[in-house]
Amino acid sequence: MNTSRTFRIHFWLNLSKKKGDKAPIYARITVDGKRSEISLQRQTSVSSWKTRSKRCKSRTPEGRTLNIYLDQVYAKLLDCHKQLMADGNLINSKSIKARFLGRDEHHKSLLELVAYHNGNMLGVLKPGTLKNYFTTEKYLKRFLIEKKKTGDIFLKRISFSFIIDFEQYLRNGPALQNSNPLTNNGVMKHLERLRKMMNLALDLEWLDKNPFERYKLKFHKFKKEYLSQDELRLFSAHELAERRLQVVRDVFVFACYTGLSYSDVRVLKREHIVRGLDGDFWIFTQREKNDQPVKVPLLKNALMILKKYRDYPESNDGKLLPVHSNQKLNSYLKEIAIHTKIGKKLTFHSARHTFATTVTLSNGVPIETVSKMLGHTKLSTTQVYARVLEQKISSDMKNLRMRLSHIETKSLKKEF
Repeated sequence: MNTSRTFRIHFWLNLSKKKGDKAPIYARITVDGKRSEISLQRQTSVSSWKTRSKRCKSRTPEGRTLNIYLDQVYAKLLDCHKQLMADGNLINSKSIKARFLGRDEHHKSLLELVAYHNGNMLGVLKPGTLKNYFTTEKYLKRFLIEKKKTGDIFLKRISFSFIIDFEQYLRNGPALQNSNPLTNNGVMKHLERLRKMMNLALDLEWLDKNPFERYKLKFHKFKKEYLSQDELRLFSAHELAERRLQVVRDVFVFACYTGLSYSDVRVLKREHIVRGLDGDFWIFTQREKNDQPVKVPLLKNALMILKKYRDYPESNDGKLLPVHSNQKLNSYLKEIAIHTKIGKKLTFHSARHTFATTVTLSNGVPIETVSKMLGHTKLSTTQVYARVLEQKISSDMKNLRMRLSHIETKSLKKEF
């Protein structure tokens, strides 16, 4: 509650810091007898200072400019007092000084927002997701220093043009740690994370207006690679001379028949294999990404791979399959694709697409069922994986023709 009764602004020369005839100018804020002082980063000659009016009496251009600046400071301090009253904040000399200098809650900075977000998301976001936010933070810091020539910026100064400038910096600037330049979708992911943090600032009332209001993220859609039925059969049966490639091939094929992601296959343990109500083996687990429960019946091909690696020495830590790092695994998959003459750029995620498209949807499994097995929270997410194959379209239309023909025949019989 506002209980202040007096408020004064006083300009004065700090004679204790005088050098020659020059002394720095300070502003003194007094509220209910309590003072706070602010250095105005200006100085003037002692002989030209009017003690009564607290202004420069010199009529030179420099003197007039100084007096205009002091008038602006005076008006700004009055406005800070007015803002604090309007916000219902407790008013004292320190709060007015903090508002003037932009150090109060009303003037949060971009890096303060980033630190607040990342600190509060520990234990909420998955480590991989949080790592991406730290990468975005690194790009923001470099952008501020290299392009804006500052170490930080107030949130209220972030505008639509700031976002456009940051986008161009990401597109054209150097990548972190001499890695490959960012792709369009890589740029969009950084901007998407920045937009989420700006939405947080709005929720915290650190911002009055969202600078992303008129900005649209423009992701490029790419064809997701997956194996057709013939390619999956070839990939599974092809003779590979090197053991490392055989292991990677088997782990990939296992994912093709279960739909598990890399992170979920990597942590799969014996306790995740249970008997279902139908008496068959199932995988009961939770997705690493979103903690959604996943229940997948173990198809024969996947079960055979688990049995193959039951006594594999690299799996004795309780995990069912020997899984390399994602980077190494994807590198080996490219080698296998060359050996098998499958002209596709495969990654481990291609197995998840293969499960959704070739193994399930093209064999008539409803998309709702596939969505549950993939551990998706929304059906729209599964639709990204859903490829309507020509073979499936042909089969569906053949069934439709048969049904329509049957209806027409029944209709003709009724007429006669």
